[in-house]
Order: sequence, then C-alpha cells, then structure tokens
Amino acid sequence: MPSTANALNLRPPESAPAAAAPVVEVAGLRKYFPLKKGLLRRTAGYVRAVDDVSFAIARGETLGLVGESGCGKSTVARTLMRLIEPTAGSIKINGQDVTRLGKRALRPHRRQMQIIFQDPFSSLNPRMTAGDIVGEPLKIHGLTQSRARHERVAELFEQVGLRAQQINSFPHQFSGGQRQRICIARALALSPQLIVADEPVSALDVSIQAQVINLMMDLQRQKQLSYLFIAHDLAVVEHISHRVAVMYLGRIVEYADKATLFTDPRHPYTEALLAAVPVPNPRIARKKLLLPGDVPSPVNPPPGCSFHTRCPYAEARCRIERPLLREVAPGHHVACHLR
Repeated sequence: MPSTANALNLRPPESAPAAAAPVVEVAGLRKYFPLKKGLLRRTAGYVRAVDDVSFAIARGETLGLVGESGCGKSTVARTLMRLIEPTAGSIKINGQDVTRLGKRALRPHRRQMQIIFQDPFSSLNPRMTAGDIVGEPLKIHGLTQSRARHERVAELFEQVGLRAQQINSFPHQFSGGQRQRICIARALALSPQLIVADEPVSALDVSIQAQVINLMMDLQRQKQLSYLFIAHDLAVVEHISHRVAVMYLGRIVEYADKATLFTDPRHPYTEALLAAVPVPNPRIARKKLLLPGDVPSPVNPPPGCSFHTRCPYAEARCRIERPLLREVAPGHHVACHLR
C-alpha cells in the first residue's frame, strides 16, 4: 500500500518487540446487551456486540483493531477496561484474572490500564482546570501529596508537549490537539503498562493527527507502553501497529503482523477494507472490491459465516458452518473456510 503516513510526516515506527509475557490476555470475550420490550420490560433478545474475541498484547507492543463502524471495536475497549461488564470470557492483566474482581480488588489493576477516548472535549470535565484533570488519578489513588502532585502534573504536561503554565487553564481554552494531549497526560499519570486508544485521532485535523501519533510512539519507546489502538484509518494503523486484528460483526476475522496483513490479506473482508483505501497517486489504478448489501444486524446475525451475505466467494458451507479462527501461516490467523 502506498504510505499515507509519509504525507502525514509521521516518524518511522520501531520494529516489533521481542517475544515476552503478555501484559494483557483476552480469551473468549463476549458482551451481549439485552433488548427489553413491553410493559414488563422482558428480554426479547440480545445485541451481540462482542462475540468470542481473543488476543494478547506484549509489553511495548501495539495491536491495531480495525473494522467498520458498529463492528464492536469500542465495546471491546470498554469491556477490556471493565467500564462495562463482560457477558463471558476472561481478561488477564500481567497474568492476573481481573474479569470478576470487585471495585476494591480491581483498583490496583486499574493503575496498569488507562484509556484515551475518541472525543477529547467530551471526555474532559469543563469545570475542572487541565491541571486538576491530569492530577485527579493521582489524588484518587492517593499516590502524591498536594505539592508533589503539582510537580508531577507539570512534568506530565512537558512530556506531552504542553507548557506547565497552562495547568490553570480550562479545557475550552485549548485547541483540539492540545485537549487530546491533556487526555494522554491523564492516561500517563499512574504510569500504566497498557493504554487503550479508542480512535484517538479521528476527531483531529490531519496535521494534528501526525503530531499526536508521533507523541504516542515516542512515549511508547520511552516507557515501553503497550497499546490497543482502535482506528478507521488503515494508513495510520499500518504505521503505528506491530500486529493488526480485523473485526466484523463482533468477531475477529483476521489477525496477523502488519506486514503480512497489508501485503497478503487472506479474508475477503480484509481485502475489501484494503481496496477501499485511497491511493495518493492518480496514475495508480486500484481494483475496487465493492461489497453488496449492508452489515447484518448483531441482534440476529446470519448462520454460518457472518460475512457470507456480502462475500463474493461464499459457498454452501459458508452459509451453514461458522469458520473458526485458525492459523494458516506462522502468526497469521484467519476465520474463513476458503483460506
């Protein structure tokens, strides 16, 4: 794929970290939202937002999570963070199962995982100063006293490219890129090992996107952070990620290192996503792979392969039997009967 990352002035990424014990392990994760109907509010069905998702992220590694809107990416992020409770499956942080821990038992593990939301303005309290927002996690966890907390907040501001003099400013006094830097500083306050970035640059201008991506990559090098990076922009995902997982209708359909996935996609849905990426060269023609129909409803997903209603290669088996995510090459997993 011709790299849009170069046009964005993004720095070269580091190579994938050596094999190590995973910071986070997710196995068989499911999240079903009940549908209530009638005066008695009885459960009439379930929205299968996340349906049997598994992955692991090593220290210093970035896993990119991509897919169409509504495929369950943000629900994976919020369920992993325990902001919403999983229906089934397990979540392990540094080998410790945190899936069913109560609020008090979960608090020490929350220090190890933080989240950056898509819209920086709505995720910041407009009544608090930027310094109070960044320092709030330190106060809640009782890690520093008032003076030490002020010094730590000033240090965090400098790390993310803000001036210490801006500590007493309110969110509306910052630009969009600066607000996202405040969100990154808040995520770094507790020195976490894992940061979940839920489309952190999609609400920003293109030039500001490059600045935020470069900042996140610099912080990863300095602190050996692990990222779950959720995005729609495949060029950015290709640039920042070490491995990429492709989601469709609540399930991972392909999972591989970025070089393999972008040069040798095996699942028809991945092929369609890559074919939709614009090429920044009018002389290069790219074959379009238009998918017929719409994404099926997660309330009543089709039997067999959930993608068979739109797949140009679907066979009779695809309409009956659900394909399992299996390894078709070293480190390359695909959920497709034909691959």
